Amino acid sequence: MTRGFLVVDKPGGMTSNDVVSRVKRATGIKKVGHAGTLDPLATGVVVVAVGPVTRLIRFIQEQPKEYLATAQFGVSTDTLDSDGAVLSREPMEFSEEELEAVASRFVGTVLQVPPMVSALKHQGRRLYELARQGVVVEREARPVEIHQLEIGAVGAGPYPEVEFRVVCGKGTYVRSLADDLAAALGGSAHLTALRRTRTGSLDVETHGVEIGDLGEWEAHFLTPAEALGDLPAVTVSEETARGVCHGMQFVGGEMVAAPDHSVVRVLDQEGDLIAVYRRDGDQARPEVVLAS
Repeated sequence: MTRGFLVVDKPGGMTSNDVVSRVKRATGIKKVGHAGTLDPLATGVVVVAVGPVTRLIRFIQEQPKEYLATAQFGVSTDTLDSDGAVLSREPMEFSEEELEAVASRFVGTVLQVPPMVSALKHQGRRLYELARQGVVVEREARPVEIHQLEIGAVGAGPYPEVEFRVVCGKGTYVRSLADDLAAALGGSAHLTALRRTRTGSLDVETHGVEIGDLGEWEAHFLTPAEALGDLPAVTVSEETARGVCHGMQFVGGEMVAAPDHSVVRVLDQEGDLIAVYRRDGDQARPEVVLAS
């Protein structure tokens, strides 16, 4: 049974669903899914699950993501990126020190209003569908995690381009972060470039395969155990592995060797992933059990 993951380096102009379609054609496998959408403007890491391991996608989606972004300050668009229509142009003046000071306030847990061009739903409809019809609805600010935010090059002129690197948690919109940074300086901004360089420890330089190289996808295939490498692991005996494969719950013993309140990769004696369990105190319960 073919099951594993590919870290595809998505080019600009292609959707994440386009990537899934290309992987389906290359592998000949219909059951394929991705772990986190990238807009057509963006490039970089799209983690693709192939085969029955699509059930494991949520554990990858929970991992922090790293982006390299460029935003133009002083110019707002209706999509918060360069694919949208320009709404306003107001020159901005600020020093790099002022920008650095503002950026430091966005590290940690911050409230962020999702953009209209997002896949979140309002009364059963995607926000981006409403946005295409010119409909704007109120969106509640949500807490997101910004683990790291580093300002890079800052351009000159009244509409400077600013490069920054961000490591953030699930549900963070980098386009909104760029505009929030500008708003804290009294203006607005939109993204002109965005590249996702990694999801968890799956980075584009080490694991990435370009769309044009999917004909040799097997050379880039990651096992489920490798793809979920950010989760702590427990290697179990053959006897325990049999119970795991039947979805048993465990109290004590080798299944609670991982840190408390954690999601755990359960590996057999060959190092293959057989399940993902959740450890809570002295109990371990199955989250996903892979069929042999």
